[in-house]
Amino acid sequence: MGTLLKSYKPLLPLRFIPIPNSVWTSRLTRVIFSKGKLCGGRCFSSVKQSPPLIDEKNSGGEGVENRKAELWLYNTMSRQKEVFKPKVDGRVGMYVCGVTAYDLSHIGHARVYVYFDVLYRYLRHLGYEVNYVRNFTDVDDKIIARANELGEDPINLSRRYCQEFNVDMTYLHCLPPSVEPRVSDHMPQIIDMIKQIIDNDCAYVIEGDVYFSVDKFPDYGRLSGRKVEDNRAGERVAVDSRKKNPADFALWKTAKKGEPFWDSPWGPGRPGWHIECSAMSAAYLGYTFDIHGGGMDLVFPHHENEIAQSCAACKWSNISYWIHNGFVTIDSEKMSKSLGNFFTIRQVIDIYHPLALRVFLIGTHYRSPINYSAVQLESASDRAFYIYQTLHDCQKAVGQDDMTKKDSVPPHILDCINKFYNDFLTSMLDDLHTPVVLAALSDPLKTINDLLHTHKSTNVWDVLGNYLMGHDLLWSDIEPEPKELEPPWILKIDMFRLKTKLMQNRGWGAGKKQELRLESLAALEKVIREVLMILGLMPASYSEALLQLREKALKRSNLTEDQILQKIEKRNMARKNKEYEKSDAIRKDLAAVGITLMDSPDGTTWRPSIPLALQEQVAAT
Repeated sequence: MGTLLKSYKPLLPLRFIPIPNSVWTSRLTRVIFSKGKLCGGRCFSSVKQSPPLIDEKNSGGEGVENRKAELWLYNTMSRQKEVFKPKVDGRVGMYVCGVTAYDLSHIGHARVYVYFDVLYRYLRHLGYEVNYVRNFTDVDDKIIARANELGEDPINLSRRYCQEFNVDMTYLHCLPPSVEPRVSDHMPQIIDMIKQIIDNDCAYVIEGDVYFSVDKFPDYGRLSGRKVEDNRAGERVAVDSRKKNPADFALWKTAKKGEPFWDSPWGPGRPGWHIECSAMSAAYLGYTFDIHGGGMDLVFPHHENEIAQSCAACKWSNISYWIHNGFVTIDSEKMSKSLGNFFTIRQVIDIYHPLALRVFLIGTHYRSPINYSAVQLESASDRAFYIYQTLHDCQKAVGQDDMTKKDSVPPHILDCINKFYNDFLTSMLDDLHTPVVLAALSDPLKTINDLLHTHKSTNVWDVLGNYLMGHDLLWSDIEPEPKELEPPWILKIDMFRLKTKLMQNRGWGAGKKQELRLESLAALEKVIREVLMILGLMPASYSEALLQLREKALKRSNLTEDQILQKIEKRNMARKNKEYEKSDAIRKDLAAVGITLMDSPDGTTWRPSIPLALQEQVAAT
């Protein structure tokens, strides 16, 4: 795809309509202690400072009806879709592995957190109270290397990029999680868990380093389907001749010069990557909770190692659903800095609206690989503009009147609404098939546009006038002045396209507005708005989103609003002077850079569109 600008100007944060967060105040589950060793051992618990959270009071009946519907989710552990049944009725505990904060987040991160934001929103829509935990890794080899490169303190550098990550999530309309723990704030819990694993004879200490012994965990590899003997040292597992098994992984690393460290029973050092999530998920959700998620790249070794650690610390450790999203490719190639096709979220939303990026991300099922390209982003941006323009026009037509108080709409409109909402529920309940939901928007949006145009004049000359303006023709081109639809003047017009246009003008000659038109528009807009809220696609206002989409289109076209208006004026003069080739060339030049001109009796306006060179690729897909 075209080269994205490496420098960017921060966008003004997009406002979105928040869904109130509920904060849970008591334990999700009791952590059970018993005597003996694992693997039938006692459980570690170091949650005095950070107890698992749940609201035992006022569970109420709200959302019970929604929860009767069966939600099916694909479980990586079982390799099949399963009916979702939370461990505690009406409550969901969900842990999603967060970013290692040493740089700006890329579009692969965007895919992970947009998907789990949709899941978070949908679970709440179904009536569940969700304790959503998403961590920050702020102690890691990559962070230390980047900090040394920049001459910064590693913790300060990571804290800065944690803040930048949250800015990106706000741009993408991702709701804040219930809790965002950081590794550096949870050293006591991490150290206590490592001690417990050692006590249960599943880890060993060598010269201040602590390693997990995979031989002590017979189920190692169950999530990924890999065998221990397939894990060769140096391939995602650190080489160390001191290890008992090359596949053993670090729980604690001894301090090195110039690195941050914490005191521990094994000497100064810092935790390994995998133990961090095990300790923090246990601290906030307990050892048994509902959903653990992340990108497909985390299945092995990260999540495989998490399972081993957590079970080694507590034999009752159990997570019901392991959920992973597919990879992101760039123009059908793996995203990589070395290939020069690595794009940050900030680079993408510098020239595309964040909601267009979100439309793109949820336009493919979350488990399927997704290919990022200019064609896909342009298509998503065009789709977003169509959605918000239609809803803006609808809202404008309805005005400030609360038409929703009138519960009577024509049967065919009610059928359209019910079909759309049923399609939405069916698709979302089937492992969150968001692409089907986006496709299902077409019918109600088309119905809105049909209703919007029923109030317009059905006079044949207005229809003909619109046709002429759309084909760079003027009334003066017709000789003699038309009095009726007869030759010879009509020969200058494409008869077939004119006839089609006239037939498409519903109700021509009837002179009547569709019954309960405003009530129908209000009802359609309401149901679409509710679905957009759940998908995280509802802007603060339709007009604001349209303005921002236009601004992004101008930036991609390297044109200003004034330059486009000047071209429109030149085209109008060319048409007036019957210089049709010149006027057509101006239209095509603008279309080539993604600017479409729209003619009407009120004048010529413009809207963003897919550049001509990319439209053929869109049609091919």
